[in-house]
Amino acid sequence: MTEPMIPDDEAWAAVLGRDRAFDGRFVTGVLSTGIYCRPCCAARHPARSNVRFFADGAAARAAGLRPCKRCLPDDVSRDERAVLSAIAAIKAAGQPLALAALAAEAGYSASHFQRVFTRHTGLSPAAYARAIQAERAAQALSEEDSVTGAVYAAGYSAPSRFYKATQGRLGMTPSAWVNGGKGVTIRWAVVETSLGPMLVAATDKGVCRLSFNEGQDALERRFPHAELVEGGAEFQALLGQVVAAVEAPGDFAHIPLDVKGTAFQEAVWQELRRIPAGETRTYAQLAAAVGRPKAVRAAGSANGANNVAVLIPCHRVIATGGGLGGYAYGLEIKRKLLGKEGVQTKE
Repeated sequence: MTEPMIPDDEAWAAVLGRDRAFDGRFVTGVLSTGIYCRPCCAARHPARSNVRFFADGAAARAAGLRPCKRCLPDDVSRDERAVLSAIAAIKAAGQPLALAALAAEAGYSASHFQRVFTRHTGLSPAAYARAIQAERAAQALSEEDSVTGAVYAAGYSAPSRFYKATQGRLGMTPSAWVNGGKGVTIRWAVVETSLGPMLVAATDKGVCRLSFNEGQDALERRFPHAELVEGGAEFQALLGQVVAAVEAPGDFAHIPLDVKGTAFQEAVWQELRRIPAGETRTYAQLAAAVGRPKAVRAAGSANGANNVAVLIPCHRVIATGGGLGGYAYGLEIKRKLLGKEGVQTKE
């Protein structure tokens, strides 16, 4: 496998969302049962503490694990091989490739390949390539010595194309990204709530992180050169609003956010904010609401990639059968959040 392993938190989000787009990119080892699975495996999710991620089945077998008989992680279909091959080609090129060329390489018609690719990833090949390019831009801005260097390193043909593609999505200016957040002040605090310790962090634009059972180290990993300021009078008013929203969930629209994701992720997050308090949606309903009814797995993955819990209410998305589904901070917290809104769950 030539593609490097993705970060563990991204892999876990893919598992919670049962995202088929990640099949073939890694396997999930469940140490308590001694098996390994595809990210999309329909089996009940294991405890995070029992999970280890491997690059492929061979690595998992070398660690003493055996393949799951339910999802057959070593049996990749022709469609999956075609999609994985196209993803590799897109990443190698660093820019969108002609649909006809990708389809011909897979031995499919252009229209059929477009449907296959979209079903597996939630995005068309062109949209997927644009999302990868934007993500590379963010990474390049953390590594290059200049914004111009980062623009070309990310594969953009001109700075104007970079600014058009990333406008409003990077969450801070390109110059700040060059130095890992240097020049950006992020105010933060950990407060006790009825759900346990809660981390709240915000830039001048709005809340950029809300999570449970995390601390300053989580911010340092994301913005190693940002100025992290604990508390402060300027932060207290916003913090009070956030705590009130968590303790009595309702309409969070008045609380500003500073978040970034792919175009598809941001569409999912916007739709999550439209779900009224006391109501829930299934992953299928969420996918349909953003115009991608077949992208149920991708919608689940976008749901799991949410960096601002509660304010982007991913806890309001449940499994089709009425079960809780997954939640990054544990089902008990999800159950309590829904309970505060008067939602009765089956689990």
